[in-house]
Amino acid sequence: MKKQASNHVNRKLSESDGAPAKPTGTVSGEFVTEMFEYDGGRQVTVYVPPDLPEAIVFAGDGQGISKWGRLLEKADVPSTMIVGVHGLTDEMLRLHEYSPGFEPERFAAHEKFFVEDVRRWAESRFGVALPTERTAMLGVSAGGELALALGLRHPHVYGAVFCASPGGGYKPPGVMPSPLPRTYLVAGTQEPFFLENARRWADALRDADADVVMNERAGSHGGAFWREEFPLMVAWAFGR
Repeated sequence: MKKQASNHVNRKLSESDGAPAKPTGTVSGEFVTEMFEYDGGRQVTVYVPPDLPEAIVFAGDGQGISKWGRLLEKADVPSTMIVGVHGLTDEMLRLHEYSPGFEPERFAAHEKFFVEDVRRWAESRFGVALPTERTAMLGVSAGGELALALGLRHPHVYGAVFCASPGGGYKPPGVMPSPLPRTYLVAGTQEPFFLENARRWADALRDADADVVMNERAGSHGGAFWREEFPLMVAWAFGR
């Protein structure tokens, strides 16, 4: 495989190298992990569906979210690839990387890596170059802030944003950009801080005439409703 970007390292990791193990349970698709040079070494894990992808979802916290591909295999949704950029384990650094207001230089470097380098690599590595309307950005908690930030800043790349229980560091701008991506928000009834954040975003986006779904589910932060909502998000954005 030829080198596609300065951040790319030509090596597929095995589980013995420290790549995430395949999730338990039957999975028809494949999980591929690559190590990039970005920030001293950053992994990206991709769920490759068994059939030719009709849609692609990019996500932060990819060490966990990439495994959600197994949920799509059980759902009546189009074949969807997940490209998951691994998040940092240090929560403060993770937040500064995901939310633009704290440390702008760190956010901008991660944004470039995510939007440019990882996307170009995915297109080359897997031969998947889908249009904006078949491309989404997904995030949960602080990753939800990243999904919203990248969606608003790059609406010609990500046609849809999937956001679960967003944190409060990144708030709706006073003047919304145009165009806006379609946005699907969800939060739990037992996580009032995150629920209020999601409602704030839903109201602001609706006021700007965006296409918005806002669902409230029984559950607390990190609950099963995040995973349960994912196939619904994919069906909403890409059809059945």
